[in-house]
Amino acid sequence: MSWETVIGLEIHAQLATRSKIFSGASTEFGAEPNTQACAVDLGLPGVLPVVNAGVVSMAVRFALATDSSITHKSQFARKNYFYPDLPKGYQISQMALPIVGEGVVTVTLPDGTEKTINITRAHLEEDAGKSVHDMFDGSTAIDLNRAGTPLLEIVSEPDMRSAVEAVAYARHIHALVRYIDICDGNMQEGSFRCDANVSVRPTGQSEYGTRAEIKNLNSFRFLERAILFEVERQIDVIESGQSVVQETRLYDSDKDETRSMRFKEEANDYRYFPDPDLPPLVVEDAFIEEVRASMPELPKARRARFVEEFKLTPADASAMMSDRDTADYFEAMIDGQSFAPKLAANWVSGELSGRLNKENLSIQNSAVSADRLAQLLTRVEDGTISGKIAKQVFDDMWSSDTSADDIIETKGLKQITDTSAIEVMIDEVIAANPSQVAEYQAGKEKLLSFFVGAVMKASKGKANPGQLNQILKDKLKNA
Repeated sequence: MSWETVIGLEIHAQLATRSKIFSGASTEFGAEPNTQACAVDLGLPGVLPVVNAGVVSMAVRFALATDSSITHKSQFARKNYFYPDLPKGYQISQMALPIVGEGVVTVTLPDGTEKTINITRAHLEEDAGKSVHDMFDGSTAIDLNRAGTPLLEIVSEPDMRSAVEAVAYARHIHALVRYIDICDGNMQEGSFRCDANVSVRPTGQSEYGTRAEIKNLNSFRFLERAILFEVERQIDVIESGQSVVQETRLYDSDKDETRSMRFKEEANDYRYFPDPDLPPLVVEDAFIEEVRASMPELPKARRARFVEEFKLTPADASAMMSDRDTADYFEAMIDGQSFAPKLAANWVSGELSGRLNKENLSIQNSAVSADRLAQLLTRVEDGTISGKIAKQVFDDMWSSDTSADDIIETKGLKQITDTSAIEVMIDEVIAANPSQVAEYQAGKEKLLSFFVGAVMKASKGKANPGQLNQILKDKLKNA
């Protein structure tokens, strides 16, 4: 029997506010344990929560970016359950009336095809604290700094049919929330994490199978590995004559497996009811329009503009749109320049990206600014230096504040464009390699690269490649 995988994701994006969703306590990461949990976050008697207007604005930004409906009168509810790091015994969330309703995103898959994935809802809620387990003595400590931190939980429809599609969707949402400045996306710090609802069904069957929820996946690699394992596990369970149990599971990255955590609760297990301390959240049209006016050009429109205006391929445009900072850097680099945007895109996704990855830096912290890199590419475009020499100049620019022009001048790196000088070097190489010349003339044209390399070596990489190739071909033909 063949099987079809069905996946839906619940993504928790920590909203990038300086204070918590219902209190003025700080959300800064890395503080000493239990120093940023105030009376409101702990739900002590006599305190009253007040909604942070910033989180409402960020939820609306997400709705506008995903063509989602906005609930003009949403409602907070109490989600009741016991857990050691939930000090109040309930979590303030949204259930029946979430602030963001149905929406849709189009995701580009690794093979270049596109997939439309529907968003069911996105609702505001507070985060719980954190349990810290000591693997040596078996004890557990509680850090409540995270309690009350604002989250936007983004729930998709079960539209994904493979781990690849799920990861592509998660990456898309990750890039989007960073692009519109509502989440820093730091997965190591827990600012962006996923729960995956996974089930399998016989191919062609319309009814969904029993799903398992895999909680708190904080890397794209773990998301993919957890789904792949869970799919195989469920198929094995069914094919052995047993039934899949609806439950919550955890992924163990050391063992590369999922394991049972608890039986999956339903909504009625949480005994949702409207929070008596919070009135309905009213979002007026004027507020929505104010948020809309503050929105940046959205990724989809910007990508299309890169293709139309700068003549980039869709793949190059997508690479430049990997995040907002990269797109801004690219546009700043080509502003008012004569070199082709394609050349700039190649350098951003090639040399620059490679160096940033090697040194674990963001493009905001690049040692070579957009205007400095533009000066270097101008010298490639006007023939002052070759592309190969440009990489050497780039290395020097990275380790100093020296301009490309100064490096080229000081090190004598200007390209040799004097035809007679190139001809002399070519003649010397041909004279020194008569047997290779004979083989080339006999039809072994791949030897051209041998001669090009030899002349480049003689010129210390400074011979103009275009002139070199043309003169070399003529001389080899007539040698």
